[in-house]
Amino acid sequence: MKNKKIITALAGVVILSGVAFQSSTHTRADATSGAAVHRDAAVTSLTGAGSTFDFPFFNKAFYVYGEQKHVMVNYSSIGSGGGIQQFTANTVNFGASDVPMNATEVKKAEASGGPVIQIPIALGGEAISYNLPDVKTRLKFTPEVIADIYLGKIKNWDAPQLKDINKGVKLPNLPIVVVHRSDGSGTTYIFTDFLSTISPQWAKQVGRGKSVNWPVGIGGKGNEAVAENVRNTVGSIGYVELAYVLQSKMSYGYVKNRDGEYLLPSPATVAVAASKKPNVSSANFSIVWEPGANSYPISGYSWVLLHQKQPNLATKDAIVNLFNWMEGPGQAEAASVDYVPLPANVRAQAHKLLSKVK
Repeated sequence: MKNKKIITALAGVVILSGVAFQSSTHTRADATSGAAVHRDAAVTSLTGAGSTFDFPFFNKAFYVYGEQKHVMVNYSSIGSGGGIQQFTANTVNFGASDVPMNATEVKKAEASGGPVIQIPIALGGEAISYNLPDVKTRLKFTPEVIADIYLGKIKNWDAPQLKDINKGVKLPNLPIVVVHRSDGSGTTYIFTDFLSTISPQWAKQVGRGKSVNWPVGIGGKGNEAVAENVRNTVGSIGYVELAYVLQSKMSYGYVKNRDGEYLLPSPATVAVAASKKPNVSSANFSIVWEPGANSYPISGYSWVLLHQKQPNLATKDAIVNLFNWMEGPGQAEAASVDYVPLPANVRAQAHKLLSKVK
């Protein structure tokens, strides 16, 4: 039941974290006196903003952390681009993005707040979700078909290219409504990185990025809005983080991978993709289109953005403690909401980077 409540309105993030903080401090204050009041004064509140890809995981993990550690974490699910902007403007303690900051972005952030550390925090896959109520058989998609749909070259659900890979399925004579992100999005980066890798035309005409000039389609802000548009629009198709799809019980299809196998996104198939590139870093991070019969081709890491030098010791300790927990016990919360727990070597890398925060 808890998992079904993970995807909530943005305001719910603050409310959930705030309840965890307030209930624990009130309980301790009522039960004791003197020393307990002193401990309450040391409780730290942290703020973050960015990735909607991470939101189901963060929402659950920050709530659990608040209950256990009595620290309030307010996270705004505004998209990776917005998270980078707020982090650079020093209006939040941390940012989150599904693509690491590039050299230009790092330079700008360093000018305002000093050296930047980027740590992997989450691992997931992007599903190709669609809304065809009368089609009961799960559809298959090749990378080329996905690219041609998003290029506007395949316009109808009963197009020959779709019929050829879905033999025996009665596809409707219905226009395809393409749904994409309208905001700066790391989820979009992962998706367009995949399309640029498999489609020369896409790479040349559109390219990869957090924001691109979409050839066709309607936009939605955040994974939440893309998922909602797909759910509410018959004939639509969209790329949505797996946790949103599973928890909302949306239809989603098989995607043909590099080895020619049709796979569904799942924690297991995303984990295989990640295993093919064990030495991931903020400078070498893409895991789309990795080889392997069980490797899901639209997979990616998400990253937390931190300044190496914090304004004071209390903030430094709060941030390091939070993300050491997120990279350790907190990964169990990732698994509980359909993300992939980070590989041990990736978590070790994150802990090493966190030791540099001062």
